[in-house]
Amino acid sequence: MGCVHGKCCCGENSSSDDGSKDYRETAFIRGHMKNVLSQRSLKRATVPSHNFNLEYTFLTQRGYYPDSPDKENQDSFCISTELQGDPSVHFFGVYDGHGQFGSQCSNFVKDRLVEKLVNDPALLEDPVQGYNSAFLATNLELRSSSEIDDSMSGTTAITVLVIGDTLFVANVGDSRAVMAVKDGNRVVAEDLSSDQTPFRKDEYERVKLCGARVLSVDQVEGLKDPDIQNWGDEESRGGDPPRLWVPNGMYPGTAFTRSIGDSLAETIGVTATPEVKTFRLTPDHLFFVVASDGIFEFLTSQTVIDMAASYMDPRDACAAIAEKSYKLWLELENRTDDITIIIVQIKGLSNSGTFGVGSDEINEGAVMSSRTGTPEIPAAHESDVHPSLGTSFSGQPAASVMSPAIEVHSPACPKPID
Repeated sequence: MGCVHGKCCCGENSSSDDGSKDYRETAFIRGHMKNVLSQRSLKRATVPSHNFNLEYTFLTQRGYYPDSPDKENQDSFCISTELQGDPSVHFFGVYDGHGQFGSQCSNFVKDRLVEKLVNDPALLEDPVQGYNSAFLATNLELRSSSEIDDSMSGTTAITVLVIGDTLFVANVGDSRAVMAVKDGNRVVAEDLSSDQTPFRKDEYERVKLCGARVLSVDQVEGLKDPDIQNWGDEESRGGDPPRLWVPNGMYPGTAFTRSIGDSLAETIGVTATPEVKTFRLTPDHLFFVVASDGIFEFLTSQTVIDMAASYMDPRDACAAIAEKSYKLWLELENRTDDITIIIVQIKGLSNSGTFGVGSDEINEGAVMSSRTGTPEIPAAHESDVHPSLGTSFSGQPAASVMSPAIEVHSPACPKPID
């Protein structure tokens, strides 16, 4: 099994186009230094069961925190190829830690989650159940760790498991996976995951039933009316987002409704049960992006896909997207978030189009199903970038892409903290 782990890279057996090594670089944006771990080689994983390849690259960088200049990057990622010795099974995951021990949480989950998938003998028979068991078991193991205090710390997790021509996307939190789908002369962004925040009505209602107060910081501090339970939508909002609070306290203040860790937040409905979507690949699917919310806080899914598709080289695309995100953070906030992005090209699936180059192939995307499994384990508590010289995507209009609503099975709520 090949494996690349963010912050702790180990060797892997997938091939590279130029044999170059991962390297750490520094760059300046608006006078601020950022530490970047990027991959300047394209790694390749084959999918012999369906005769196509995946070519991938990544970039992760620490955020700029003026009040904590030495704060480490709390993002981590994992790329594992040939899970369980199967050459057609590959895994991509990004983890965005938060809280005092966020880095430890994200690194713990980075290691343990894929380990549990690898050791699950029934994974290929029922990937959805395997995902649910792995997420919940990892959460329990983190909870019982004597070395990490997860009471007010945890991590999001956005993961893509490739089994032949099918993607299984499991998510807790507000990181995101997005597919680039060819639609005539356009490349359309298709979200493979749905951010789990109080902006979503179903998630809002679920945590309210578990006893959570849902308020912005201004509301919980008495500066705005707490009875107004409308914060707009996630992409057009301004100011502080709605957050989760215990009934009679000023904590934990999470802006997400699912995560691994966050044991105090679990008492008011934050759960490690993932939402899992199943997605069948067709020649219309050009590449997918897996990234932390450091990318998506100020960039829409479509903008990210447009930027990625405009570069001949996905390594340049990673750098350009990260740089754009970083600049927007500095323009709109007094800091930046940590930023992590993986781009995975889909090559040779029934003559699918190439990255950033025109193609006459017609592609059609189809989401097969979407569900959240019932827990088996009960919840306890930048560099120079160069624009592409390639032509735009071309071809006849494709059939519409299905995007069914996610079916959510709400876990039972523990007793809230007084």
